[in-house]
Formats: sequence, C-alpha cells, structure tokens
Amino acid sequence: MNNPLLKLSQRLGYTFKDEALATLALTHRSKGGHNNERLEFLGDSILNFIIAEDLFRRFPQAKEGKLSRLRARMVKGQTLAAIAREFELGDFLLLGSGESKSGGHRRDSILADTVEALIGAMYLDGGQNVVNERVLAWYAARLNSLTLEDPIKDPKTRLQEYQQGNHSSLPKYRVLNVEGPTNEQVFTVECTIPEYATPIIAKGSSRRAAEQTAASELLKLLGVDDEHTTGGSE
Repeated sequence: MNNPLLKLSQRLGYTFKDEALATLALTHRSKGGHNNERLEFLGDSILNFIIAEDLFRRFPQAKEGKLSRLRARMVKGQTLAAIAREFELGDFLLLGSGESKSGGHRRDSILADTVEALIGAMYLDGGQNVVNERVLAWYAARLNSLTLEDPIKDPKTRLQEYQQGNHSSLPKYRVLNVEGPTNEQVFTVECTIPEYATPIIAKGSSRRAAEQTAASELLKLLGVDDEHTTGGSE
C-alpha cells in the first residue's frame, strides 16, 4: 500500500484489501468520468440504515418522527463534513485541477460526499459487519450525546410541521435560476404556501440552502418563532 492510503487507513481504522476501491472513493467527479458518485449513492443508503438501526435500538420508546429527526442530524452534510475534517480527509481527495485550485478539498459538500463514498467502498471491500463497526465507532461520541429532548429542527422541517399542524398544504419549492460557475453556483428558489399569494424568493450556495432561507422567511411571516432553527445545506 502506498503511503497516502496507509495514512488514510490508520485514520479510518480500516485497511482496504482492494486499494482501487479506496482510490475510487476519493475521486471527485471533477477528475473525470470514473469517480466516486456511485459509491456515494451506495454509502448514503448504508449510512442511513446503520444510524437508523442504532437509534431504533438506543431509544426504544421514541416515535418515528423523533427518530427521523435524530437521524437527519447524524447524516446531514455538515455532520459528515465535520467527520471528514477529523480524518483530515481533504489531504487525500483526488480533484480536477479547477476544483483543486478553487479549494475543493475544503468544501463541505465534497468532504461529505467522500465520507459516504468511503462507507460504500468499505461495504464492498469488507462487508456489512465491518462497515457497521467502523461507522458506529466514528459516530460514537455524537450518538452517545443524543437525548430524546427535541432536536434542533431546520426551517424546512419546522415549516412543514407547522403546515401539517394547521391541516394546510405542504410548502412547495421550485428552482427559478442557477447561475455562476460550477464551483460558485448561486441557486434562486421560490417557496409557496396557500396562506400567501406571493411566493417567497431566496438565494443560496446550494438548492437546499436557498430552500432553508425561503422557509425561514416564511416562518417569520407566519409569526412562528424561528430563533431555534438552523439553516445550512440540509
């Protein structure tokens, strides 16, 4: 095993039998057609299952909605990016020249996607038991700190729950425009609910971020306390 992969294995706590899988998991789409997107797709599903099963066993009295919110906190992009930084994963990313020059090795979305790709690669390389053990080890402190007190909900979640509680139609989001180069895109979205004839327009560095901002503005218009919500890319 070459030195970079050896260092990565030490940080992950797992040594790949198939080094090509590890390399593929680290390869961003900006590097070319042979990249980590398929592994990311697989890893996302595996991560959601592992966290869901742990929460199911950890909180036997919790209802589905609360478990879903706790899981969302654990698997959101910000959490994954934080885990990636704990491994200093940016040092190992394989990026195209443009993405590398623009600081892609520090970008939350790329770091988060790579963690998911590595989970997918570990599953293919070592099997379900191995990937379960590793993921739960990575998440141990975060999972142990969870309680059944209401987790902080993001604006989109709070707006949806508010509408449901008032037996009204759910918010509808639509992308109006995407502008700028790939690594600096600005998304413009609108959010509509029956209570307001005029759509709320918001912008963000990702579709999700723009939707969160729009939802937050609507919560304020509805007079719902938004002090404890969090935005971000999720």
